[in-house]
Amino acid sequence: MGPVQDARAGNERAAMADVSPTYEDIIGSLRRAPPDRPFVVGQLGQSLDGRIATVTGSSRYINGSCALDHLHVLRANVDAVLVGAGTVVADDPQLNVRRTAGRSPARVVLDPSGRTPPHGRWLADDGARRIVICARDIPRPPGCDEVIVIERVEGRVDPHRVCAALFERGLRRILVEGGARTTSTFIEARAMDRLHVLVAPVIIGSGKSGLELPPVREVQDALRPPVRVWPFADGDVLFDCDLRG
Repeated sequence: MGPVQDARAGNERAAMADVSPTYEDIIGSLRRAPPDRPFVVGQLGQSLDGRIATVTGSSRYINGSCALDHLHVLRANVDAVLVGAGTVVADDPQLNVRRTAGRSPARVVLDPSGRTPPHGRWLADDGARRIVICARDIPRPPGCDEVIVIERVEGRVDPHRVCAALFERGLRRILVEGGARTTSTFIEARAMDRLHVLVAPVIIGSGKSGLELPPVREVQDALRPPVRVWPFADGDVLFDCDLRG
């Protein structure tokens, strides 16, 4: 067995170390998050062929009811849920907890260019904090509690600085809920601890991909995190990826 095969076998053994997790094990990683630094989990719902929307942008509903329940469980177990401005423009999400017991987390929009509409469901006055992170001074949207300015570096807002700014404000556990560009940026920057990929038993065949990361030359250069798998009753499958592992 050569070095590539050795490495691959080691990765496979690590991935299979916990082949029979309970759902509580998977959610428990959030509850056991270290207290002295930000803990970031990403959530991505996609088809079997890795699509999160059709060529027209249609995305409701690729995943089923169980995956939506899981998303709300994630929200109920974090301090802040973060989305990019593109998600707000396209979907007008509420970003609150409705399908499970628990409080709604702070709602954070990453909007370097200040293009978030002045009104949206995420700005609802329901007791949750509402924060915009931008790269320049912008007027505070009506209902927004705080604007955090983080300057771009090489055209991007550094995810590590975003997490640090939220951590300084008492928001330790952070859910990156979308969209694809925001999630990819956090993964590329190694600013994400875990990634929950919810795969639906549907093949779209074209459309928008869930992740866009820098290309790798060889398969062994790809990310191969330890993974725990949880099947849902309606056919969707959850992959809990340990990006720190």
